[in-house]
Amino acid sequence: MRITKGIGELFHYIGSVSFFIKNIFWWLFTKKRDLKSLVREITFIGVGSFPLVSLIAFFIGMIIAFQTAYQLQQFNSEIQLASLVALSLVRELGPVIGALIVAARIGASITAGIGSMKISEQVDALEALGVDPIDYLVVPKFIALLICMPILIIYADFLGIVGGYVIGSTKFAIPAGLYFRMTLDALRFKDILSGLAKSVCFGSVIAFISCYEGFRPFSSTDVSHSVTHSVVRSFILIIIVDCILTALFYFTWI
Repeated sequence: MRITKGIGELFHYIGSVSFFIKNIFWWLFTKKRDLKSLVREITFIGVGSFPLVSLIAFFIGMIIAFQTAYQLQQFNSEIQLASLVALSLVRELGPVIGALIVAARIGASITAGIGSMKISEQVDALEALGVDPIDYLVVPKFIALLICMPILIIYADFLGIVGGYVIGSTKFAIPAGLYFRMTLDALRFKDILSGLAKSVCFGSVIAFISCYEGFRPFSSTDVSHSVTHSVVRSFILIIIVDCILTALFYFTWI
């Protein structure tokens, strides 16, 4: 009985999110955007996330370098450190780690903000004034995430590569010119494109789930639950989408 109920709730959730996404795209292509609201959202999402993304990406690059260096030492192939760090970050870890950071920081904030407006009846006030809440609250955040996520991921990839260079130069005395030349030689256009495609998809997931969960609360207690659901479900969907996209790119570009 519980399994049947759980499956029913899952399909109901998927259906509700699907209609929510449909409304987002309808408003996205049927109305001109206010530049000020977009700039405000881009500043909040993009600029506000730079410090945290910088810190984590740099140390992730160092961790990858440490782990790969241990294996490469067994084959006397320490010179390949730059290639492995670059490919690991650009293809996989950069987009995923960056998306998880944004989902935890920005997604939770978006859900809490919309949820607070919902229980304080500000959303009802918008509807009474003839303003659609999805158009006014959701679409600018969706566009801002689509713009900011690729920039944040490129930035995270660069800082992760720099973190790997710190280990390569201090532990193996790899010259800066050689390290970055091997990094560029290892990367292909498809590697960069796959990382950017993932970042756009992850940004969409964060926008859809965090905004949808924000419209669900009916009390102050529900807001905290919605924030938790937003972060957890965003994390799960990011990993699922990453798996699907990785398989798609593998079988398409192999």
